[in-house]
Amino acid sequence: MADSWNTDTGEAVYRSRDAVKNLKIRVRIERVTSTAAFSQHLQQHVLSQQDGGAIELETLTPQGQKGDNDEELVVGWQEKLFSQYEMELFQNESACQTPLDRQYLTEIRALNKAKGRHNHRIFTYTDHDRFTSCLPIQQLQYPTDLLTTTKSGPTFLAERMASVRNRRQERRTLDSSIPKSKIVTWEPTEEFVKNSHVVNNAMQTMHIMADLAPPGRLGQKENEYLLLTIKTDGSGTVIVKPDFNKSKEPYRIVTVGEKREVWRLNVENVCTAMHPEEKEREQNMYKDLYVRHKEYLNSLVGQDFEMPPLGILRYMMNGEIVSAKGFEYDHLYIHFFMELPNNWSSLPFQSHSGVTQTCRAKTLGKYSLCQQEHVAFFSYPFSFEAFYMSEKESEEPILQWPVIYFKVLSLDSWQRYRTEGYGYLLFPAMPGKHTITCHTWRPLQTGTASSLRRFFIGGSPELEDPSYVRIPGTFKGERLSRFGFCTETTGSVTFNLHCLQQARAFVDATVMKKRRQKVLEQLGGFSQQGAVCTILEAFQRARKKMQDAREGLPRDLVNTTSHSHVES
Repeated sequence: MADSWNTDTGEAVYRSRDAVKNLKIRVRIERVTSTAAFSQHLQQHVLSQQDGGAIELETLTPQGQKGDNDEELVVGWQEKLFSQYEMELFQNESACQTPLDRQYLTEIRALNKAKGRHNHRIFTYTDHDRFTSCLPIQQLQYPTDLLTTTKSGPTFLAERMASVRNRRQERRTLDSSIPKSKIVTWEPTEEFVKNSHVVNNAMQTMHIMADLAPPGRLGQKENEYLLLTIKTDGSGTVIVKPDFNKSKEPYRIVTVGEKREVWRLNVENVCTAMHPEEKEREQNMYKDLYVRHKEYLNSLVGQDFEMPPLGILRYMMNGEIVSAKGFEYDHLYIHFFMELPNNWSSLPFQSHSGVTQTCRAKTLGKYSLCQQEHVAFFSYPFSFEAFYMSEKESEEPILQWPVIYFKVLSLDSWQRYRTEGYGYLLFPAMPGKHTITCHTWRPLQTGTASSLRRFFIGGSPELEDPSYVRIPGTFKGERLSRFGFCTETTGSVTFNLHCLQQARAFVDATVMKKRRQKVLEQLGGFSQQGAVCTILEAFQRARKKMQDAREGLPRDLVNTTSHSHVES
């Protein structure tokens, strides 16, 4: 008999586009006794013989009350079936502490007035029940002596997941009291992180249970056993544990106690299959829905791509100040601004400057003091949009690009303000992603008094014009001299830049003629230059005359002519 049991109790994952409310599962449990086992074995032996169907074995069939030895029910998704324990518990109004408990009280009173509940041993715990998330671990993990004969212990993750509650449920205990635990742990320990690192997806859960107590002793919590667990999410995923039998052997359940009774468990999917017409109608409905959703997205995006005016370059930058390292003091922040050269402009509401948050540096490299460095991670995003318009329509490259000037400052808890470094960053001429590290320096004042003032009360030399870091745009001389100006190399700042350039060329007749001449020069056709230019100009004049004549014709004649061209 040991070979006739199904020992595969793992979970099965199904995906369906149908509503989960249409799920129907048939659950059948049957007590295995010595008489029933011998009767079943003898019936199979007789039916396998020829001319043996006339033998009556009614005297060997087990006798007992209906539902004591076997029960079969069809359970729907989130269908509530009360157990004997719940029937006795919710009859008392003092035990009803939540609105759901009071609803169960009303339903149980209605069942008592009617013919009673139609289930005997099989019952369910739905997603909203307070017992759903409080089942013991030994019932959730299917112990080796309950459903399988192979030895497999629960893992650490399985034990932790057994106590995880759904996010949709309130954090309440069995007595509906809110636990006095910290919701946020500001300084978690390694043990706390290890115990709390579990997967907690928002899924709806349903448990199908059975009261496998001896006859006449129903209604005790220790005799409740988990038969089936069903979980689903909003994306059509259904998890069933254990899987449906699918014409395989039944599962075996062995109760815990002195008698250790054996029960058979059969699980079948009895959902109503869709007719071909309904299936085709549903597929057409989904296709129509997808097409409408695609059209809606296209209407939001639009058909025309936004383009700048003729002869204008549009420059968009999405940047990030990643980090700063190598500076003398901690609690750093960065002040930056943009400078636009000639022929560059921006929108009126565009911000040209910004300040990051104050960041406390982190020490990286714990193995050697020589390899340690203090890094302040800002991850500060910024965006900028500028437009370039040349005064003359030509193919000359852009000589001047916008510049980002920045200075690194420090401000500690004693309100000591220090300048840590100056730097600048040119806008990249090529579009795409760029990671740039800019090195900085700060003005240095010689003497001991300046160092003591910087250490004790803060303060250091600063630049009146931050654009002095490079050649300022307002400088009109031939050469900028920094003779006698003392500086000190400090740290570096890292930027991540995502640049996009968008242009729409403005080409007139003069530029076209220059391009034609350049092509002819590259081909070496200096002797044929005049002839080729004459042919091209004549072609342009003929094309223009044809367009003018076409515009002068009546519109119905033009449509008739184009229609005849299409037919031919």
